[in-house]
Amino acid sequence: MNVWKVAFFILSGSIVLLLAFVIYWATSSVETAIPSPKETSLKPTDSVIYVETTAEDFEKMAIKYLAQELKNSSLPVDLEINDAIQISSEIIAFGITVPVSMKFDPVVNEHGNIHLVQSEVNVGSLNLPSSMVLKLMNEAIDFPEWMIIRPDAQEIFVDLSNLSLSSGARVKAKEIDLKNNRILLEIVIPNE
Repeated sequence: MNVWKVAFFILSGSIVLLLAFVIYWATSSVETAIPSPKETSLKPTDSVIYVETTAEDFEKMAIKYLAQELKNSSLPVDLEINDAIQISSEIIAFGITVPVSMKFDPVVNEHGNIHLVQSEVNVGSLNLPSSMVLKLMNEAIDFPEWMIIRPDAQEIFVDLSNLSLSSGARVKAKEIDLKNNRILLEIVIPNE
């Protein structure tokens, strides 16, 4: 057998194996559990403030915290809040930069944390499953510890109880109604 034929078959086999590995990795499930909520009891000396805001003001605040947490990220992450929460970024695959845009519907749980349930995903002109896009985003971007990417559940869990504010205050979401442009937050300020 010719040496060139052997080299061709070895190279072809290597490429097929690499492609199979990439497809397996991208489509394999990742089970990410939601952390148990921190038991933070309200002390008699704590002050509780309820803040009602608009989507525009909430967007500014969220962008500020994301910018602080993602300042070392090599990929840009943009956030826009209107009738849904839209996160835009890029994925670099095989040396090609592909724009990614995802829309989420916010759901507030009983502990005051937010589940961003994915409703739409656009990856350039590619048709990729949303769980794969979330997995790729989680691998490419070092999200803060209070943002937990859950590809199998097709959501991002925003753990507000793990969000650290400089004053020691704690934030809980009470209501997010983007259709009526109303967001209600509870802020607990320790006075000790």
